Amino acid sequence: MPDTPSSRWSDLDRPALDAAALQAALTRDTALWRTVEVVAEVGSTNAALAAAAADGASEGTVLVAEHQVTGRGRLDRVWTSPPRAGLTVSFLLRPDVPAARRGWLPLLTGVALAESVREVAGVLATVKWPNDLLARDGRKLAGILAESVGGGGEPAGVVVGVGLNVSTTAAELPATGTSLSVVTGGVVDRAPVLLAFLRALERRYRGWVAALGDPVVSGLARDYLSWSSTVGSTVEVTMPDGSALVGTARAIDWGGRLVLDTAEGQVELASGDVRHVRRPRSGTEGAGGADGTDTPPGPRP
Repeated sequence: MPDTPSSRWSDLDRPALDAAALQAALTRDTALWRTVEVVAEVGSTNAALAAAAADGASEGTVLVAEHQVTGRGRLDRVWTSPPRAGLTVSFLLRPDVPAARRGWLPLLTGVALAESVREVAGVLATVKWPNDLLARDGRKLAGILAESVGGGGEPAGVVVGVGLNVSTTAAELPATGTSLSVVTGGVVDRAPVLLAFLRALERRYRGWVAALGDPVVSGLARDYLSWSSTVGSTVEVTMPDGSALVGTARAIDWGGRLVLDTAEGQVELASGDVRHVRRPRSGTEGAGGADGTDTPPGPRP
């Protein structure tokens, strides 16, 4: 990144990321991460990395943007953040697992993100199926977007993008959003959060791939349920065609789909926009534990 040392501290609440330091810290002891590039501005980190993947980029390539000007969320929604206010990062993975189990990859990412914000910032969050990280009050901290990409001679891959609100102020956020700084009431440094997140993701990803994407054998299903604020809740799911389903989120199945009990019967959803109508009185909302106690049912075949 072209910033000078003085420009890194031009905004003490939002210092620039040090690409060289991140590269050295992350790649010193890893079997996954290969390169970390930090750019001042990009249209979309996912789109830029997808293009690199088509040219044969290696698994473990990481792209971070200080400012993303045409960011996208699920359903092609626009995602924006002021420069240096959040973590905007995409990474390329080429998981050697059955295609039917790749639906767990964004869920795995959510768990790793929840673990890292608790570890570094002391923020206890929950994961909302399929791609959001929520604060305890239900406001959105982060979104996740996973997209399949071509291989360019390499095995087909997945680009996973994460947008996490770090120092974004309440005035800069929609009413439904929040940030780590808003939650903690203090300054949060993005670099330790990014490093903790990528290290947590590597640990989980390697275990999940070693288990051939099996969410039970790898322990991912158990841990996802311990962080989930969706499973066990009454939800309304808006489908891509505009229709809506209301029911109880009963489980996550083997493919990462949401199992929903409705008045018309049980359905499995691969996508949809979830709104929590009523959360369970008990369970593991935001517990962050890994022993599986008091959790709703696990994955169903």
